[in-house]
Amino acid sequence: MKTTVIDHIGIAVSDINEALKFWEGSLGIKCAGVETVEDQKVKTAFLPIKESEVELLEATSPESPIAKFIEKKGEGIHHIAIRVDNLEAALAELKGKNIRLIDETPRKGAGGAMIAFIHPKATGGILLELSQR
Repeated sequence: MKTTVIDHIGIAVSDINEALKFWEGSLGIKCAGVETVEDQKVKTAFLPIKESEVELLEATSPESPIAKFIEKKGEGIHHIAIRVDNLEAALAELKGKNIRLIDETPRKGAGGAMIAFIHPKATGGILLELSQR
């Protein structure tokens, strides 16, 4: 599997606007845009940092995985995303190695990227996202 860079680090927050006050106001990292991903029940804000980004994630529903994450663990790092050249090939390779996946087929994520998640039980406790832009 060919990986290129850390695509982004996803951070679960209760309120994107409050979180942006820190990231933009205190650190000077400007938000590239806010987007709602309906099927994931989440609002996202991306903050570019060179080749990677910080993704702020706010739940738009109590059933959102982000709402459940914050309820269980509080705000903080939710996942790390690695950019791959060919997501379908990467998933096939991982399946061939019997790696536990959350998504066996790519799905559309924020910013038009195709994404798939690897289960934390396969990664030592980290939710890992593969992203193809």
